[in-house]
Amino acid sequence: MQETIIHNINIIRQRIKNACLASNRNENEVELMLVTKTVDAENIRFALNHGEILMGENKVQELKQKYDELKDIPHQAHLIGHLQSNKIKDVLKYVSCIQSVDGLELAQKINVQLEKEDRTLDILVQVNSSFEESKFGAEPEQVLELVKEISNLKSLKIKGLMTIGIFSDDQEKVRACFKIMKKLQSQIIDLGLSNVEGKTLSMGMSGDLEMAIEEGSTMIRVGTAIFGARQYLKNEF
Repeated sequence: MQETIIHNINIIRQRIKNACLASNRNENEVELMLVTKTVDAENIRFALNHGEILMGENKVQELKQKYDELKDIPHQAHLIGHLQSNKIKDVLKYVSCIQSVDGLELAQKINVQLEKEDRTLDILVQVNSSFEESKFGAEPEQVLELVKEISNLKSLKIKGLMTIGIFSDDQEKVRACFKIMKKLQSQIIDLGLSNVEGKTLSMGMSGDLEMAIEEGSTMIRVGTAIFGARQYLKNEF
């Protein structure tokens, strides 16, 4: 199993390298995030020991379960799933970034807790670039105003944007999502706001990473193409 994980990581990294070459981009501009939903700590540890440093979890409970087993290995854990307000205090114990901030109320609540702890935190603003009702994220036309409002919350550092692109065989629909993100990123950077860096674009997975990189992604999120099919518990269906 662990040899397979390394083999898969190498394949994804080669694809990232090739995509960067094809797009005249420096491969060092594009990070690989291991999506570790349902992956046990032993296999995550193996990947981190191989040189990976970024892991993304969808649920606070999984971050909590794996924290003790992984805390001795240098890495960064991000929350990439929807965050409920009652989990804010917990999640701040385990992550260096929350990628799923999709509204002002959530941002304000995170900021209040950070102020109590006298610390700051990196965040990404999640965008619903596919306009699907089933997905979380701010509507694209609301993002600039949302970023302006969040920039006033001094404990939050906006590093950029995150999206889950549309799952479609229509490549132009997928590309359209990524183009929206790149345009928003440029507009945000042009605002020159304090607490806003805006350089990170977390978008693209194993099925569309080449297109995402071509359109400006700086962080590719890959889970099952590295660790294999997810092992769900019965109560997770």
